[in-house]
Amino acid sequence: MPTFPFEATPEEIRRDPENYVDSVFSCLESEFLVMPKGAGFVEYPVFERGYEALKAATDGFSKLDSDKVYPVTVSEPISIVVLRSMLGFTPPEWGYVTMQRTGVPVTQGFVRSLDRKVRMAPGAKLNTNGVTKERLKAMIQTACELLSAGAPEVKMDQLHRLNKADTKQGVSSIKNLSRIGAPYAMLLYERMLGRPFAGHRDSVSDIIGDSLESAIEDVLTKANLSFRKTKQAERIEGFDQTPDFIIPSEFNPQIVIEAKITEDDGTARDKVTRIQHLGELSLAGRSEDNPKYEVIACIGGRGFGVRREDMKKMILATRGKVFTAKTLDRLVEFTRLREFKANP
Repeated sequence: MPTFPFEATPEEIRRDPENYVDSVFSCLESEFLVMPKGAGFVEYPVFERGYEALKAATDGFSKLDSDKVYPVTVSEPISIVVLRSMLGFTPPEWGYVTMQRTGVPVTQGFVRSLDRKVRMAPGAKLNTNGVTKERLKAMIQTACELLSAGAPEVKMDQLHRLNKADTKQGVSSIKNLSRIGAPYAMLLYERMLGRPFAGHRDSVSDIIGDSLESAIEDVLTKANLSFRKTKQAERIEGFDQTPDFIIPSEFNPQIVIEAKITEDDGTARDKVTRIQHLGELSLAGRSEDNPKYEVIACIGGRGFGVRREDMKKMILATRGKVFTAKTLDRLVEFTRLREFKANP
C-alpha cells in the first residue's frame, strides 16, 4: 500500500483516508522555536542603550518629565521603542491613546512608520520637522503621564493594561524594578500572558511563509519548469482567490500550488478551506476525473497536525497531492508537473 497520499490513486485515498492522514502528520515539521530576525530586528545591546539613555534622563526613572525625555528620543531614537515596551502598547495603540488625550492627530500610518524607521536605523538621530515634532512630543507626553500615574482602579472582572509589575504603581514601581531587578516568577507570569516574541513573530510572519515558497520555487526551477509565482493580494483572471504558483502560466493554468505554513490550528482550518475552494473551482463544469487543473498543497507547521478531519478534507480536495518540507523532493515526480518538465 502506498505510504503517502500523493503516491495513491483517488480510489485508494477514498477507501482509507485515515491512513494517509497519519502519513502526512508523520512528516509535518514545526519551526516555531526558531524565527527569522528579519529587517528591523533590534538586538539587545541596542535596546539596552536606549534603556540607559532613558534611565539617565529621568534620574533612574524617578521623574518622567516629557521635556527631558523628548530630547532623548531624538538623539537616541531606540528609546522610543523602549518607552513603548514599558507601556506594553503596539504602535497604533500608542497613537490612538495619544489622540484621545492630547487631540494631536497621531495617525496609525505615522506611528507605524516612525516605529519601523527607528528599528531600521536605531542609531540615526531623528529628523523632526514641524508635524513629526508635534506628534512625537504628544506621544512622549502621553507616555510619561500614563507611566507616572500607574494603573487606575477598574472593575473586579476587568484588567487594566498598565497593571504590570513595572507600571502598576507608576514611577515608584518602575524605579524599584530598574534598581533591584524583577522577580523571575513575575517575569515568567507576564511572559505567559503576552507570549514571548509574539510581536516579533507577527512582524516576520510573511518571511516565515516565504521559506516554504522559496523551497518550492527551487524545486520548480531545478526541473526547468515554466511557472508564475503570484504576489500577495494579486488578482488573476479566473481565480477569485489567487494561488501561490500557477504552472505553466495564468493564461493556461494546468497546475496550481498553494504554499501554507501555520502553527495555529484555527488558522490551519481557514487555509484548508481555501485549498478546498481551489479544488471546487478546478471541478467547475468538469468531472472529477477531468479537472481544469491539478491542485497541489504544500504545507508546514504544527497547526496542520491538530485536526484530523481538516487534513482528510485537504487530502480529498487535492486528490492526494499534499506535500510537506520532507517530501518536496518528490513534488515533480508524483504530480502533473512531470509533464511540463523540460530537459536542461
